[in-house]
Amino acid sequence: MVPEDLSYTTEHEWARTEADGAVRVGITDFAQEALGDIVFVALPEIGATVAAGSVLGEVESTKSVSEIYAPFAGEVVARNEELETRPDLVNSDAYGSGWIVAIKPIEQGAADGLLDAAAYQALIDAGS
Repeated sequence: MVPEDLSYTTEHEWARTEADGAVRVGITDFAQEALGDIVFVALPEIGATVAAGSVLGEVESTKSVSEIYAPFAGEVVARNEELETRPDLVNSDAYGSGWIVAIKPIEQGAADGLLDAAAYQALIDAGS
């Protein structure tokens, strides 16, 4: 399942630009499926400044721990507090209520450099 209206990273994160210019970020359905049952999500603090490619947090599953990377530079303006008590939302609704953070990009159009749905589908089809 690769929604057409999102952008993607090669690290299996998705990004959706909101009306206020912030970009909501989460992990893809492919990633959550590979991880298995999510039992804990470590979230960054609101106001944290992140560099492109830097670690935003971690997702811990019954199988492993995976880092979540910032798709571009910006400031964390929201975090999904519900994940603290319901980390399983990442499994059940990866593209909706399982979102992780919202980042206000330093540069306008920062998400434009990410993969579109077809390119991301090709990436996962190739076995990445």
